[in-house]
Amino acid sequence: MPHCVIEHHGAFASAARLDDAMQLALSVCSASSIMAPDDIKVRCIEADAILFGDGRRSFVHITLSMLAGRTEAQKIAIAEMLRDAFRNDYPEIASISIDIRDMDPACYRKSLV
Repeated sequence: MPHCVIEHHGAFASAARLDDAMQLALSVCSASSIMAPDDIKVRCIEADAILFGDGRRSFVHITLSMLAGRTEAQKIAIAEMLRDAFRNDYPEIASISIDIRDMDPACYRKSLV
């Protein structure tokens, strides 16, 4: 916990760029000071096809799920940090969006080996 999921299409042409994007997300989340770096999990999901009404052909959408308890200001700050970092490093991506989600700590369960 937290989970950072990067959905994308037409954004990362190589495995190296994908690795760089995951590292960027990890670095930004770690630098936010609202989560422990060792707890962050980053993964990517590539969309096979997209259709945007405005004709855009590439996107990155980051969903950051964290246990509830962060302030609205903290969530806004991390959303803006992620958006700005990805826009800076990937200016060619047509659409970059961020969604911060609260997970219910009473219902969240995990099992580690």
